[in-house]
Amino acid sequence: MVEGTLLAISLMWFPVAFLLLGKGEPKGTGFSTALVGSVTVISGILVIIVLKNAWIGSLLIVYGFFYLTVAYSLLAEIKDTRSVGNVSLTVAIISIVYVILSLTGGPVLEGGQRLIERSDFLALGCAGYAVLYIMVWLNSYGKMSAKPLAWGLILWTIIGLWVPGFWLLATGKLPF
Repeated sequence: MVEGTLLAISLMWFPVAFLLLGKGEPKGTGFSTALVGSVTVISGILVIIVLKNAWIGSLLIVYGFFYLTVAYSLLAEIKDTRSVGNVSLTVAIISIVYVILSLTGGPVLEGGQRLIERSDFLALGCAGYAVLYIMVWLNSYGKMSAKPLAWGLILWTIIGLWVPGFWLLATGKLPF
């Protein structure tokens, strides 16, 4: 389920990146972003309910809400994107918490069990996403041009979406 969601998210990141590079238009990009945001939120809910994994499911829901915020901004052709930036900053902070907990693992519960297992790959992924979300925030406040953000989205689509998505599909586990 997560594999398909990772691949689907690339259907938002690439078009948004190309739009930022001047190769696209907001409404079509906004529509695909709305589809991706909806799928991501639904996937997050299903991961929580079916797979009983609130850790990953909650992250997908948060990211999906951000994608839906971007979708609305594009569909409505909003010029002042600071509200998108504010959501992006919030998601960046959440991603940083995920980095920390992925590197350390959650607290040890009775019987030595942990609800959150250590994952270097998830830490790397969330760190990359945090950087992108900070870039979105800076861009929305006019502190950074769109071009570095666009190239960051393209690069991180490969590293943060396609590599883990295809790796999971092919092997059933994360690369490391």
